[in-house]
Amino acid sequence: MSTSPIKNQIGGTFMPVRDIERARDWYCKMLGISETPKIMGGHLCPLPMQGAGLILDLMPMWGGKEPGGPPTYQTPAFMFTTDDIEGSYQFMKDNEVELVTEIENEHWFAFRDPDGNLLMVCK
Repeated sequence: MSTSPIKNQIGGTFMPVRDIERARDWYCKMLGISETPKIMGGHLCPLPMQGAGLILDLMPMWGGKEPGGPPTYQTPAFMFTTDDIEGSYQFMKDNEVELVTEIENEHWFAFRDPDGNLLMVCK
């Protein structure tokens, strides 16, 4: 068997969005990103992240041109991390984010972004 040329590393995660400017502003606020990332090609917005990247995308090739926009994540595709699960939950609540669960097992909670994507925060 030959060695795979594909790295055992996640380079980034694409997040389907319907309004790139609104999504960029919301994610920057929720993640404490102070600089305003540039929108590339009219549909991509890579966010400055620690670790694997997060790329907001209108996904024109994957349903973004349809009237409803690209399909949203209905199961969490990844998690954001925190050292303060209670503070993170309260921050989301204070910012009127749609919370899907309470803090579960003192370790995680789920929420939806403005496009309806299901996401998690874990301690």
